[in-house]
Amino acid sequence: MGIRLLSLVPHAKQILKMQVGITKSQKDVPKGHVAVYVGEMQRKRFVVPISYLNHPSFQQLLSHAEEEFGFHHPQGGLTIPCKVDAFIDLTLRLQVF
Repeated sequence: MGIRLLSLVPHAKQILKMQVGITKSQKDVPKGHVAVYVGEMQRKRFVVPISYLNHPSFQQLLSHAEEEFGFHHPQGGLTIPCKVDAFIDLTLRLQVF
């Protein structure tokens, strides 16, 4: 399982590279950050540091996204199917590190 999670990070970066320059909203993403869409039904856009992609808790969310969407995300960006409140809680805990 650890090997699978490690292989997910390069794929996430590949998806994001394909999206660069496509929409104006992605121009608003500072260098070293990534835009993600979070929510189960209605999606909310967050911009998080790419360093979060290496954290085990964030990788677990990416694994859920892979199971649900594969590498074809409906928003055109990285979509994470979890509750917004849970995502905010996770990012607050990651800011401490």
